[in-house]
Amino acid sequence: MYAAITLFVLMCLTATTHAEHHQPCHAPNMTGFMTVISLKGEIRAFGAFTYESMGKKLRFRSNESHPTNTSLGLDLLMFFEEGVFYEIDSKNQSCEKKSLQSTLEPLDIPDDATFLSTLHSGSPSIEGEGLKINAWTGSMPELKGHYIMSVTMGCLPVSTLYFTESTSFLISNTDVELEIKDPDLLVVPSFCLGLPVEETPEGTVNSFLNEFM
Repeated sequence: MYAAITLFVLMCLTATTHAEHHQPCHAPNMTGFMTVISLKGEIRAFGAFTYESMGKKLRFRSNESHPTNTSLGLDLLMFFEEGVFYEIDSKNQSCEKKSLQSTLEPLDIPDDATFLSTLHSGSPSIEGEGLKINAWTGSMPELKGHYIMSVTMGCLPVSTLYFTESTSFLISNTDVELEIKDPDLLVVPSFCLGLPVEETPEGTVNSFLNEFM
């Protein structure tokens, strides 16, 4: 796995494609599965996601359908546009409401991202055996890091590499479908309504990525 990741990074960093005419696209509504892996090889989370593009809302529930010993059990409802998120515990009918110091989305290309190159995963010459993707990069000032995101030509996110001072992660997406199967997943549960936003400790940067650190 390390070799594949290194090769991908090198390909991106050494790409010579000029990108003056490329503008970041935006992901559509989606459901699918997301895997978060540290570059040390540890599976930090695997779970289902539901994403609403216009409202910039994300529900991610991990370690339910395919639990593993190393995977975190999380149920997150993120409102990136509003700058808040909920950590939900459905079993105990409780949750915590927190502010987002970094609203970087794991499924959408930021408007200030820089185009790197167009790449082919697999074989471009054999029908059905290759995937054409665009690679984008950018910085994460709040997290003191940067990212490399790959998306299909239709702007479906394939994978993203995140590099910070303390750790690095690979987020990959599979079985993506262009629909929101259960809109209720993007609604705040009744037992979470009316909660105040918890105070963020000094020096803490709440973000989607930070949940896996």
